[in-house]
Amino acid sequence: MDFDWTTFLLEIVNFLILIWILKRFLYQPIWDIIDKRRTGIDQELMNAKRIEEEAKALKQKNEQFLTTWENEKEAAHAKLSAELAELRERRLAELSHQFEEEAERRRILDERRQKDYEKKTEDRAIELGAAFISKFLSRMATPELERQLFQLLLEDLINLTESDKRVITEAMTSLSAPVVAHSAFPVTNQQREALSAALREITGQKSIIEFQCTHSLLAGMRIEIGPLILHANLRDELKFFSKPVQHEQ
Repeated sequence: MDFDWTTFLLEIVNFLILIWILKRFLYQPIWDIIDKRRTGIDQELMNAKRIEEEAKALKQKNEQFLTTWENEKEAAHAKLSAELAELRERRLAELSHQFEEEAERRRILDERRQKDYEKKTEDRAIELGAAFISKFLSRMATPELERQLFQLLLEDLINLTESDKRVITEAMTSLSAPVVAHSAFPVTNQQREALSAALREITGQKSIIEFQCTHSLLAGMRIEIGPLILHANLRDELKFFSKPVQHEQ
């Protein structure tokens, strides 16, 4: 079999033409598609990397936010606990103060009731004692007792302090009406002279004395020098005795 160079060359030319056609119309579009796909993949990889980095940044930011939020939550919880504890302590203090005030108020009320009860009991006892003594002394009210009370009155006038004598003297000096001497029984001339002498000794001046018989005095005398009153009689003494005792508040 003879080798035909012409046919061989034509086949080579045909083969080259085929390769050019394949490359021009088949391989090149495929390579273009592959290049575009590679470029797209690279772009997607870059986007994915960027998204991954953004996701990491967002995750870190979220972690920081969660950490901050946890810290703020703990701080808020601690602050709330402290405020609640302070409010509880303040409320307990207020309740304790109110309890102490109520206890003190009840104690004062109890003491006041006790004092009122004791005062009423004491006043009643004084009233009964005064009534008994008044009845008892009324039976003893005699001219003899009055003479003794008159003698005591004279002794008290003689033994007055200088300040008391000065008060009586000032009352006598400013007096525009007579001195009034009340007695339960009629006064003798000797008693009149003795009383006048005693007042003259105190004041240094003669006094006009008006004597009145007042049986309600029971026994003794009551001397009125203007607003000044000197008494030594059973009635006034019994009134003083029967006055309620003034308790300290």
